[in-house]
Amino acid sequence: MHRTPTAQLVADCLRNRAAAQKQLYDTYAPQMMGVCYRYTRQADEASDVLQEGFIKVFTNLQQWKGDGDLGAWIRRIMVNTALNWLRDRRHMQWVQEEAIAEDFASDTVHTPVEKLEARQLADLIRQLPAGYQTIFNLHAIEGYSHVEIAQLLGISEGTSRSQYLRARRQLAGMINDSITAKKQSYASR
Repeated sequence: MHRTPTAQLVADCLRNRAAAQKQLYDTYAPQMMGVCYRYTRQADEASDVLQEGFIKVFTNLQQWKGDGDLGAWIRRIMVNTALNWLRDRRHMQWVQEEAIAEDFASDTVHTPVEKLEARQLADLIRQLPAGYQTIFNLHAIEGYSHVEIAQLLGISEGTSRSQYLRARRQLAGMINDSITAKKQSYASR
């Protein structure tokens, strides 16, 4: 039976071949560092989460189904590791669900995101409060549903939705401010 290169790499890792483990780490670590950084907001803490995540990857590698995307499987482990890190250190402050229930009655946010470069957008997302940023990253970037987010974070689906809406609104304001500042900068030249 012929194995894909990824399946062969995983098989070699499971046989404790150091070169294969290094190759797997080197292949996925840069991208996963970005995932970890989105949640920790600090490079040294992101590095710690990355290392903890890869320990989990190597410990549970036999659970990977060879027909799925290995990168997606690793990403899910990294996201869960980062969320556990946040939960353990109590970095997230949740706004009470009752106080914001009215917010998702009208979702009229329209943002000119396409006018920003990806780096600028990432910088703006990092400026969101930690709770908003976490939910925004999980929903808008990682593609988790609000039901999944609620389960991951131990909150209600309504809280996930309202935090996401507030994050979008705050981000929209920051984007508009950024675009306005850019226009004024160009106009004054």
